[in-house]
Amino acid sequence: MNQIIEFVGNHSLLVLAFFATLGMLLYSEYMRIATASSALSPYAATALINEGSAVLLDVREEKEFKNGHVLNAKNFPINKLDERMHEIDKFKSRDLVVYCESGMRSSRAIAKLKKNGFENLHNLQGGLAAWEKANLPTVTK
Repeated sequence: MNQIIEFVGNHSLLVLAFFATLGMLLYSEYMRIATASSALSPYAATALINEGSAVLLDVREEKEFKNGHVLNAKNFPINKLDERMHEIDKFKSRDLVVYCESGMRSSRAIAKLKKNGFENLHNLQGGLAAWEKANLPTVTK
């Protein structure tokens, strides 16, 4: 026990970094479980899109969206989602594939959408970064 206390005293920044990392990991897992949405790989999302029933929702900022996004995606920045919710109410019965750059903002967006009655929600696993890494096309406006 004394060795642990000595280690913590000598390496406080390392211990702090460990607990910060652990906290972020636990938070991301909590958000994944709390939103109870399915995580889709880029290829699974492509299959759902090709069926014609899915709507793509990009929750990144407008500037990020203009720099590149998935074809036919609709841009609803996470910080404006609540005030623009009425614009996507018509898609409540359809599959919504929500994405951001890496998946963190889309998890928060899915939680908001779920509270507003959306049921068929899917999170693009890894976000646009994973989409691009899979060599899938993006467009710019």
